[in-house]
Amino acid sequence: MAAVELRRTAVLKLDVDDDAHRLLQETIDRFKQAAQMVADDGWNGTEDGYIVTSKTELHDRTYSEVREATNELNADLVCAARNRAADALDSCAEKRKDGEPPSKPQFTSDSVVYNLNAITYYDEYATLATVDGRINAEYILPDEDVPPTTYFSAEWEKREATLHHRDGDYYLHITVVKETNTEPEDAEYGTVLGVDLNVDGHLAVTSTGAFIGNADYLNHKRREYEKRRGQMQQVGTRSAHLTMKSLGGRFANWSEDYLHRVSKALVKEALAHDCTHIAFEKLKHIRERISNASKFQQWAFRRIQEYTEYKAAEYGIAVEKIAPQYTSQRCSHVDCSFTHDDNRDGDEFCCLKCDREYHADYNAAKNIARKLLQNWHKSDSGGATSHLALKSGTLNVNGVYTPTTV
Repeated sequence: MAAVELRRTAVLKLDVDDDAHRLLQETIDRFKQAAQMVADDGWNGTEDGYIVTSKTELHDRTYSEVREATNELNADLVCAARNRAADALDSCAEKRKDGEPPSKPQFTSDSVVYNLNAITYYDEYATLATVDGRINAEYILPDEDVPPTTYFSAEWEKREATLHHRDGDYYLHITVVKETNTEPEDAEYGTVLGVDLNVDGHLAVTSTGAFIGNADYLNHKRREYEKRRGQMQQVGTRSAHLTMKSLGGRFANWSEDYLHRVSKALVKEALAHDCTHIAFEKLKHIRERISNASKFQQWAFRRIQEYTEYKAAEYGIAVEKIAPQYTSQRCSHVDCSFTHDDNRDGDEFCCLKCDREYHADYNAAKNIARKLLQNWHKSDSGGATSHLALKSGTLNVNGVYTPTTV
């Protein structure tokens, strides 16, 4: 029986003193600088206009210059920054191959990647490389038997980690793995919460029938900000410029907070229905799929997915993304699954074949969850024994409904 490697993310808040806090922030700043330098070099590419994506070539082209520019940033962190830049450049190259105009990567997220040479784990703390030696960071552990505590048992092996700075605090996202002799169809899959994101109406709708957030309100706040910004630009004075900058900061903070609350509500819904996974659509081709989605809305969708992913990881819930084809046009009833563009009309979904009617976003959310189950089933990765979460029960990939027991 072949061994199966299970991979999870344990998210831990860290307790660090003021000096360590300062060193970690400076390390993050230099890490971002290093990643940006590599991305800039790879983006400019070669004389024939190609984007450089090879990690080896990027290393040869940038390593010495980056180390000097970042005041001898730890060598392992420089290499990690190069890898992050290489992955971003590879995505740009793929977009270009698909005929899409990519944008040069910009590294603004307050995070830094640690390999096992740059971080050492102990029972109650970790040591992390910084711009000035190593610092000790104590774990703030949740209650026993609650992820990520369960991932700190001997059976789980700690691997690389990503340090995030959020709202004044530091969090470690630690990759943990273990091997099991369980066959793939019995692997740790379970119940999936499907989520459909929208440019109008409710911002997020789940397969359990939860309607979360208000996309219209978010768009309204954005339009108000743009109107005020336009007025300040017309004035053109230094005072107006400072006011415009202040408005931008307040709107950015408000938007981030609003999307944080939406993602928190999604995780709460997943916990309420004992879900092990949350499924979204991939955002790669969102401009083609949602023709009226602005860059701001695309950014909001990406943020919701990112925030949900790290919040869910704290409870051992995984976030998966599936291809979006036909999730909005297909009837979600398992005995039908008829697909046609005319099934959906705005918020209303009425199947032309079986006449069943649903809220269109609720219908799409169920299809998103079911599509993940089907992907697992095709790859023998647990789909047959997994379920999608509904309002009052679950449904497996074969359409067998199990009501919630009270």
